[in-house]
Amino acid sequence: MITPAEQAVLDRVDSDLLIRITQRLLQATGQNPPGEEAATVAALSAAAIELDLDVVATRVEPGRDNVSVTLAGGNGPGLLILGHTDVVPIGDGWTRDPFGGEHVDGRIYGRGASDMKGGLAAGLAALAALRGAELSGPVELAALMDEEETGKGVRAYVETAGDSWLGCITAEPTDLQTIIGARGDSYLRVAIHGKACHAGNPADGANAIYGAAAVVAEIERLHAELAESPHPLLGAATWSVGQIQGGTGGSIVPAECVLVADRRLLPGESPEGVLDDLRARVAALELEDRGLSVELEMPMEMPAFLTSADADLVTVTDAALADAGGPGLPLGGWTAACDGGFVARDLGVPVVVLGPGSVINQAHRADESVGVDELVVAAKAYVLTALRLLG
Repeated sequence: MITPAEQAVLDRVDSDLLIRITQRLLQATGQNPPGEEAATVAALSAAAIELDLDVVATRVEPGRDNVSVTLAGGNGPGLLILGHTDVVPIGDGWTRDPFGGEHVDGRIYGRGASDMKGGLAAGLAALAALRGAELSGPVELAALMDEEETGKGVRAYVETAGDSWLGCITAEPTDLQTIIGARGDSYLRVAIHGKACHAGNPADGANAIYGAAAVVAEIERLHAELAESPHPLLGAATWSVGQIQGGTGGSIVPAECVLVADRRLLPGESPEGVLDDLRARVAALELEDRGLSVELEMPMEMPAFLTSADADLVTVTDAALADAGGPGLPLGGWTAACDGGFVARDLGVPVVVLGPGSVINQAHRADESVGVDELVVAAKAYVLTALRLLG
């Protein structure tokens, strides 16, 4: 139940402000790859300064900053709202300007509307509404770079952030469902080296594509094995080969072939263990007997996380969402990965994922959009969570 004091703060959540901030962020151009967050960082920082909030930008790479927007509170532990400033490439099939921020029939359109400039706008609007409230600790909106690629932003952030947080809300698009666990993700690159020769006498060479085919078949077997042991909330860990490149021409036995596979991680799985397991399975193929050698590496990993359903952060956030007008969905798990896994693993802070928009129906699609009503509910849920955790 919302108290009169809470209602007074909620009344400061301004839907017009939410629309303006979301549009401003969407009109900031840039895609990742190649890593073009600067315009979004500038737009978010300018909006925060106009709202009289403290802004600190931290350089991660040339032209690529993390930005933290903070509402000061008491000296106690605070609440972290986590997001990212990069968006995936536009892609094909758009019927609207992907950087237009068009507002039509209660929805705002543009690349990143759901994933996750809408979540950033809701977090910023929540901090603005909380100004003047008596809080036992700070509320910080951390907007990090490079989430869509290798997580350079969050890796840099957790090195210096400390652990003085009661909890973290990752504002990714969840259809306004409180998510208490998410699978992690990793990319594995497998390079097979052979020997080129004329295809008229292939026995003179060592066909790297044949070796890659054997590795792909082994990965498919691994995927089937994992499917037999699903996590009760998050489903099974998975393998998927997404890229393969090799060969220089039809008349040449290929000397090189490289494949890249996606491996989704469950809570408790270590990326090192996954890499070691694949290395052992590939070694068992005895490709060296065919004149081939193999190199394996893991260029990207994002940890999974799972927060107890009875943790204070979970119970407070889910009740706040209900009081803010949420759809009443049960606590859930997420098959996607997010930066929140680093906060849980490296800082030991409990994490939930909760945000406007849909990772299933909107994110990474043409004509991506977010509902204004979703933005309002998310901002109000963040406000109530802050008031109840830090009041």
